[in-house]
Amino acid sequence: MDQSSLEKRVFHALRRHGYKLTRQRRAVVEALSTSTCRLTPAELYARVHAMAPDVGLVTVYRTLRLLLDLDLICEISIDGRQPTYLLRRPTEHHHHIVCTSCGRVVDFTSDAIEMLARQLASETGYLVRSHVLEFSGTCPACRKRISS
Repeated sequence: MDQSSLEKRVFHALRRHGYKLTRQRRAVVEALSTSTCRLTPAELYARVHAMAPDVGLVTVYRTLRLLLDLDLICEISIDGRQPTYLLRRPTEHHHHIVCTSCGRVVDFTSDAIEMLARQLASETGYLVRSHVLEFSGTCPACRKRISS
């Protein structure tokens, strides 16, 4: 999905949920959509500030919270380090496995995990709206480097 389509998808979701498409929100979404890597809030703020110098760091954090609440971005935290963010692609729900050594993130899907979420909803009576699952470990390249 190209940058323009990702932005339009996010803007449509914001409107659908009753949020205004402010210039500040547009700048944050544009900065996220043009990134090819996950961004910390500080990195995102630097990109937004370059496009719109009057947008403050608090606005970036508020917009990230809103986009997270609407499930439009992915948040990755590695061992308590500062989280990073990336626009969620409109594909099936996915999870992450994160290398605690180099920070590499691999997205994956699992029918078993999705089945577990449905089973949990059935057993508890909850309406499960979303879930987050993140594994951490050492990737093959780091394991090889460490054992050498």
